[in-house]
Amino acid sequence: MGFQNISETYQVETPSAPPSNTPVNPLDPPVALNDPEVFSRNGGYTFDAFDRMRSSAPVMWHPEDQGRGFWAVTSHELVKQVEIDPVTYSSQRGGILMNYGLPDAPRHPLLHSASLNALINLDRPHHTPLRMEHMTWFRPDFVAELKKKVDVHVNHLLDDMRAKGPVVDMVETFSAELPLFTLCEILGIAEADRPKLVHWMHFLETSQYQAQQEGLGNVTPEQIMEFMTEIQALFDFGRRELLDRRKNPRNDLLSAIANAEIDGEKLSEEFLDGSWLLIVFAGNDTTRNSLSGTMKLLTENMDQRAKLMADDSLYPNFVNEAIRMVSPVTYMRRTVTKDTQLGDQPLSEGDKVVMYYAAANRDPAKFENPNAFNIARANAAEHLAFGNGPHVCLGKRVAIMQLETAYRNILRRFPDIRWTGKSELAPNNFVHAIASLDIDLGQEA
Repeated sequence: MGFQNISETYQVETPSAPPSNTPVNPLDPPVALNDPEVFSRNGGYTFDAFDRMRSSAPVMWHPEDQGRGFWAVTSHELVKQVEIDPVTYSSQRGGILMNYGLPDAPRHPLLHSASLNALINLDRPHHTPLRMEHMTWFRPDFVAELKKKVDVHVNHLLDDMRAKGPVVDMVETFSAELPLFTLCEILGIAEADRPKLVHWMHFLETSQYQAQQEGLGNVTPEQIMEFMTEIQALFDFGRRELLDRRKNPRNDLLSAIANAEIDGEKLSEEFLDGSWLLIVFAGNDTTRNSLSGTMKLLTENMDQRAKLMADDSLYPNFVNEAIRMVSPVTYMRRTVTKDTQLGDQPLSEGDKVVMYYAAANRDPAKFENPNAFNIARANAAEHLAFGNGPHVCLGKRVAIMQLETAYRNILRRFPDIRWTGKSELAPNNFVHAIASLDIDLGQEA
């Protein structure tokens, strides 16, 4: 039996439904976690709110006007518990985003279908064999070879930054460019087509906000038409590439996806779309925001920068500490498959559970003085920014390699580089979306 089209099976929620079980630790949400604007107004984070939730109600009920509401999980221990139990906490039953199933949410039909019909939303038994089809391109030996190309490209980007400097937008000149290059090398995308992906990423990142504003009537028909046209172009391109790889397979990840067989069948069009959307988004956006967020950390913590530059053996741990602090993915959702208990909170089948990585990674029960950037932190690698369990991020090694390679070269060539204090965040409650970040390169070494 082949894959089932998940987007045709999800259930529309009952708006403003009461919680299935009485909250054991009642706490009114300190902020509206389902409002993207909350995060852009608070520097991309709501750490004070997360602290209150974690200490008073680590499994907190969060109502929704349009949806049934969800349980927000903020402690490191409980987020990890959900991650490692995919039988009780399903990715497939409701997807990974909190707004799947909202009755009146505007949806682009292709984005909606592709968002659900992707590896990240699959449970066993289909998740494991499809994940294995991707693994070749994320093994240590492949990543080591890829690093050689990344090293060269980083220095090309730094040359361009120097020519445009001394003050440049890091997102535009570096953070958006490096992960795109790396992703395209893995996928096998022709160099001439690569700028298209940068353009489309903007539309993906703002799609949640666009849908919200469309529902409020704040978007013009021209803006809606432009959005629809660009998303269609993104998927048309992905389909052409994947179908070409079926006819003419090459030694790249797109060919592996295009020719994967589960239960003796190749992936349906819906799952090809989903695979394309997932790899483009996950392989690009999160690394971009980690690169930019790390520059802010190094500027705000000059003592840690000095320590790093004095001892380059600290780079691997520095990368993990930076990722812990930035937490490029804010949350993931699961759906409860059977009555259970999480911490001291009873849950019922069908409940939405939303894991807040940005909160778990600042949990004082796990990380001493968690809001301090400490590149020598002994347990920095125990952050949950890449998830945990069977859905741990496939591109984890590649992301870490890019960050370490980038900052070794950046600090070697521009030891006085700093964030100017000027930046812009896109309204987004799913990822830490840094839209621009001005930096001053200083003198080149």
